[in-house]
Amino acid sequence: MTGASPGRALICGSLAFDTIMVFGDRFANHILPDKIHMLNVSFLVPQLRREFGGCAGNIAYNLRLLGDAGYPMATVGSDFGPYKEWLARSGVPDDHVRVIDTQLTAQAFITTDLDDNQITAFHPGAMQQAHANRVSDASGISIGIVAPDGREGMLQHAEQFATARIPFIFDPGQGLPMFGGEELARFVTLATWVTVNDYEWQLLQQKTGWNAHEFTRRVEALIVTRGAAGSCIYTREGELPIPAAPAASLVDPTGCGDAYRAGLIHGLMHELSWPQTGHIASLMGAIKIESRGTQNHRFTRAEFDARLQAAFPAAR
Repeated sequence: MTGASPGRALICGSLAFDTIMVFGDRFANHILPDKIHMLNVSFLVPQLRREFGGCAGNIAYNLRLLGDAGYPMATVGSDFGPYKEWLARSGVPDDHVRVIDTQLTAQAFITTDLDDNQITAFHPGAMQQAHANRVSDASGISIGIVAPDGREGMLQHAEQFATARIPFIFDPGQGLPMFGGEELARFVTLATWVTVNDYEWQLLQQKTGWNAHEFTRRVEALIVTRGAAGSCIYTREGELPIPAAPAASLVDPTGCGDAYRAGLIHGLMHELSWPQTGHIASLMGAIKIESRGTQNHRFTRAEFDARLQAAFPAAR
C-alpha cells in the first residue's frame, strides 16, 4: 500500500441496521410442506445481535482501515444516533449522510437456523430517499462507487458521477433485480468499472445480452468475485485470475464483498496495477470472513502488509 493521499472516495449506497437472530433448530422441522400456503410459525431465538451494516457503511469502514478517506453518501432515519456514534468512533466521516426525520433507517431482520438457512425481512425506510443526495454536494472527490441503494438514487448518482467526470464503479449487488436491460446498459455505459459476484454476473449477462468481451469495450475493467474460488478481472488485455487469500477461519461471509470492493477502490485511488489491486481486495475479503458482522474486524497497516506478503509472495 502507498502512503500517498490520493483524494476522497464517495461511497453512494445504503446505511442499515442488521438484526441477526439464531434459531437453535432447523426450519424444516417446523415448516410443514403441505401447510406452506397457510404458514403461521414462531421461532424462539435466544441469540440476537444488532450490527451496523449497509454497503456504504461497510465499504467506507474498510477504506478507513486501509488509510483512505471514504465518504458514505446515504439517507438514514430518525433512529440513526447509535450508528452515527459508531462512525465517529471508527473515523468514518458522515458529512454526506442525510437524516430523513419522518423515516427509520433501513434495516434487515435475519433469522438463521442450524443449517445456515436464512429468513430475511428488509425494510428500506429512508434508503428510498437516496436521490435527495447529489454527487455535486461533495467536493474533492477523485473516485466514486454506486452500490446498492434506493432505485432512483442509484440511477441519478450514476448520471451525476458521469456529468462531473468522476470515474466510478458500478456495483449493482442485490439491487440488480430492480433494473431492466436498458437501464443496466446505461449504468455500464456511464461507469468506468463494473463489479459483481458470479451469480450477479450471470444475471447481468442475461439482462444486457453482453459477454465479458463486450463489457470491456465499454468499461476499463469488469471484476467478478467467486467466493472461495477467488475472482477474475477482465480488461481489454485479457483475463486476470486472482486467487482467494487464505483465511485463518471461516466465521461469517456477510460483508466480504464490500471489504473486497474497498480493496478495489484503494488500488484504483493509488493507481496500483491490477494484480496488486486484486491481491489487496482478495486479502480484505479474507480478513473480513474471520470476524462476525461486517464492521468488527481491525488491523494495522503493518499487519496488513505482512499478510499481503505472506499471501502473495511471488507477486511482490
